[in-house]
Amino acid sequence: MLVTWIGHSTVLIQTQSLNVLTDPVWADRDSPVKGIGPLRVRAPGVRYADLPHIDLVLLSHDHYDHMDEHLLRHLWARDHPLIVTGLGNDIRLASWGIASQARDWGGVVHVRPGIDVLFDRAHHWSARSTDDKNKTLWTGFTITLPGGNLYYAGDTGPGDMRWGTEAARHGPVRFAILPIGAIHADGKVTGNHIGPTEAVTAFDQLHAGTALGVHWGTFELTDEPIDLPPTLLAQSLARAQIAPDRFRVLEAGGQWSIPPLAPSSSSPAPR
Repeated sequence: MLVTWIGHSTVLIQTQSLNVLTDPVWADRDSPVKGIGPLRVRAPGVRYADLPHIDLVLLSHDHYDHMDEHLLRHLWARDHPLIVTGLGNDIRLASWGIASQARDWGGVVHVRPGIDVLFDRAHHWSARSTDDKNKTLWTGFTITLPGGNLYYAGDTGPGDMRWGTEAARHGPVRFAILPIGAIHADGKVTGNHIGPTEAVTAFDQLHAGTALGVHWGTFELTDEPIDLPPTLLAQSLARAQIAPDRFRVLEAGGQWSIPPLAPSSSSPAPR
């Protein structure tokens, strides 16, 4: 399993002869209006032209920093990937000429023998304009894989902080993608985003072998310094006595070869 952080919540995962993208966004701004809205401060770590053929896209919800219409149109025309997303987003994608598979939480999309996409609960909201708030579903995902599952939380706030425990019931998690940014300068979380402390709690609940911190360092969505989340993550890992090489951040374009799960992965991993 080879992982590349492209920026924000966009991650390329290459495993089992599959190329998977999470929430692919190459846009310069988090906005529907050119020249307005948060400006991208880190260029995508991989040029779109250099992407390999994409087989599977996990699309967590419809906010502009997670659903890039221009990119999705190009990706669909080029590769026709399997796109999986929450209920209602398939209707919007169809209006763009893009086919997708939409499910409610608890739903399943079959990819191939031994590999399924499971839809997990998340605590967030949705909107693309002023009149469609919460008309489509936000979701997290588990991909079942030989050798251990992949979990992507999407965008989520703390909620009841049980969604990590629920996802762990699908089986051992080899690799998790967890948001750590869009909080506040004092480190306090918002209702719709978790910060590093909550991400470390979720990592522990998942009993994950490894994790990557995302949703930071790309768009200035809240008032924390753009590079604060990795510092807070390091502090949270130290407090929890979790080895920092198990829950990492990368620079845009940085890669990580994910180690196999330990034989005892069905129980909490050693700290």
